[in-house]
Amino acid sequence: MNWELFESLLSGVNKYSTAFGRIWLSLVFIFRLLVYVVAAERVWSDDHKDFDCNTRQPGCTNVCYDYFFPISHIRLWALQLILVTCPSLLVIMHVAYREAKEQRLHKAGGGSCHHIYNPGKKRGGLWWTYLLSLLFKAGVDVVFLYIFYRFYRNYTLPHVVKCELQPCPNVVDCFISRPTEKNIFTLFMVVTACVCVVLSLVEAAYLVGKR
Repeated sequence: MNWELFESLLSGVNKYSTAFGRIWLSLVFIFRLLVYVVAAERVWSDDHKDFDCNTRQPGCTNVCYDYFFPISHIRLWALQLILVTCPSLLVIMHVAYREAKEQRLHKAGGGSCHHIYNPGKKRGGLWWTYLLSLLFKAGVDVVFLYIFYRFYRNYTLPHVVKCELQPCPNVVDCFISRPTEKNIFTLFMVVTACVCVVLSLVEAAYLVGKR
């Protein structure tokens, strides 16, 4: 990862964020992105390899694993983090586009160039872009929380699952690798996502109230 580029993006987002937005960004970066990169990927690295069923029937273990894990936690979290951070970059792109446009107008008119937006004062199109980005971020987290709940009831993994799908010869017991550790990480990610949803909605209410 190019950390200098990432740092410049973070500073650009912080420049046009409120205090709630800065807290949200810190929460996403420290408690979601870093935890995902440093720890969560390693916890789920053996989920398929160490998924054991008490049968040697060819194909049974793969079929049961696919049924109980239709999509990996890691891939869902990666998609969630990508979608939830895109709106912040959209705000930066909006500001960059409008400032470049004003720059061209000032150069054509022979005047001096200033920033079209003053950090901390969101007006016009930027206000709407920022507000919609907050609602989109909250919506993305809510949708993914619902998807996780539908795939993994109560966001937990059982220690033993019973599978009777073909080509398994009968009802077989399958054992998940490190379910307790995975449940702890899942609960942590769910709680941080809920906190991010609350922060986004509070910031949206704050913007509307200030308007």
